[in-house]
Amino acid sequence: MDLSNPVTLANLEAAFGGESMANRKYLFFADVCKKLGLADLAKLFRETANQETEHAFAHFRLLHPELVVDDPSSLSEEEKKQIAARCLELAIEGETYEYTTMYPEFHAQAVAEKDAIAAAEFKEQEEESREHAGIFKTAAKNFGLLTPIEEYHAKQYGVALQALAGGAASKAPADTNPATQKWICLQCSMIYDPAVGDADSGIAPGTPFAEIPDDWFCPICGATKKTFVPYQEPAIAA
Repeated sequence: MDLSNPVTLANLEAAFGGESMANRKYLFFADVCKKLGLADLAKLFRETANQETEHAFAHFRLLHPELVVDDPSSLSEEEKKQIAARCLELAIEGETYEYTTMYPEFHAQAVAEKDAIAAAEFKEQEEESREHAGIFKTAAKNFGLLTPIEEYHAKQYGVALQALAGGAASKAPADTNPATQKWICLQCSMIYDPAVGDADSGIAPGTPFAEIPDDWFCPICGATKKTFVPYQEPAIAA
């Protein structure tokens, strides 16, 4: 197909996004139904989610024909590396956009929305407006927390891309100073920085990870403190 056609290209990207979103949404619905004991309905949502995945893959193959692999055995090692490198390049591009543009913009917009108290115009909705303000505040905080996560993911992909070119993937030694040592959640990659703390959970800036209460949980995914490990910066060995 002709990817120089801007309308078709935009429609394919939108279709890929829509099918991808449907996949995750239906998997969420399946999880909800499973918890409710509705096994048959959960199964239906999972099956439909798999179908949406195939639809999304079909769109993505048209968007990126350079990644279509029909017969792996016919490819040279160099060709395999080129395809894998292209996957990593696209991953880095996406993660970099998220942490440099998307989440910072969402964060700023959420903060701005938080200040627009509808109660000033509709006194009878004061409580609802206060609740909305709290929701926006939480959204702003989460978008801020997600920014370093996407940066971490982008760095990991960068290291893997360099490794394909012959480098040795590794990680920099973890900081051992409790006052500055960062910890990362194994479940969602949220990074706890003692210099920042977690004000919404009552964790003041300057609090070492070891001094956080054991009942503290990840503000992004809700994982327990035990899910965190010392953070190590992705790196390439010389």
